Amino acid sequence: MKFKFNLKYFLLSILIFFIEVLIATVLKDNFFIRAYLGDVIVVMLLYTLVKSFFVTDDIKLILGIFAFSCIVEFAQFFNIAEKLGFQPGSMVYIVIGNSFSWIDILCYAVGCLLLYISTKITSN
Repeated sequence: MKFKFNLKYFLLSILIFFIEVLIATVLKDNFFIRAYLGDVIVVMLLYTLVKSFFVTDDIKLILGIFAFSCIVEFAQFFNIAEKLGFQPGSMVYIVIGNSFSWIDILCYAVGCLLLYISTKITSN
């Protein structure tokens, strides 16, 4: 990976972050959006955030993000946030999460697949 700031990806990261915040706060009562769409979008946030600062192979990055997302999800199975001493409701506790779900992994896979398709479309 080579460091290079990319304003387009940085601004896109900010936009996606605000969408995630809206999902978590304003749309929190809409189960489908909060539970599924938020997980699809979070991998896109990670992708654009990395692309904001590094030039990297898209496929390796997407696979790395999927692997990272799965690791975080499996850490939830072992209640890692509680074991690390984070209080329920704290920012870190919310980011790490507290409940394992195979559906979340499927959502991460869908998000990564959408990223892959979009990189193939834009690279042609």
